[in-house]
Amino acid sequence: MFVFAAEGGEEHNPIIPIWQEIVVGTVAFAILCYVLMKFVFPRMEQTFKARVEAIEGGIKRAESAQAEANQLLEQYKAQLAEARTDAARIRDDARADAEGIRQDVLAKAREESDRIIAAGKEQLAAERQTIVRELRAEVGTIAVDLASKIVGESLADEARRKGTVERFLSDLESAGAR
Repeated sequence: MFVFAAEGGEEHNPIIPIWQEIVVGTVAFAILCYVLMKFVFPRMEQTFKARVEAIEGGIKRAESAQAEANQLLEQYKAQLAEARTDAARIRDDARADAEGIRQDVLAKAREESDRIIAAGKEQLAAERQTIVRELRAEVGTIAVDLASKIVGESLADEARRKGTVERFLSDLESAGAR
């Protein structure tokens, strides 16, 4: 154990400091405080302000970026809704066009069918007229021949024959109408 000797040969009490040490410590503390307050604290304050401004600026930039992102999201949603509306309109237009085309095709098919039926009826009527004329002539000839054989006289005279044929056909038609 070391024992420090005091200046006067007295032994020093370890609890009470020496006054010179108190003065030197106080001066050193004052110089340290002066240096800290004059040079270090202002630099630290500038650094803290810069950091606060950077953080606040970052927050503001983040808020503006968030606002811009929200605006872009709203634009995207509006464009998406518009695109969906356009798609629905185009789909409805296509359906309407398809229905119109279908109706046109059906109308043309009906017209063509009606035309074909009418042409067939006309053709049938013409063929019927031709067949009726041919049958009248043939029936007339057969009737005259048959009547000649039954009556025993010649019905060669054309005028008489025509009158007989006409009477016979009229009788047949009246009998068929009953």
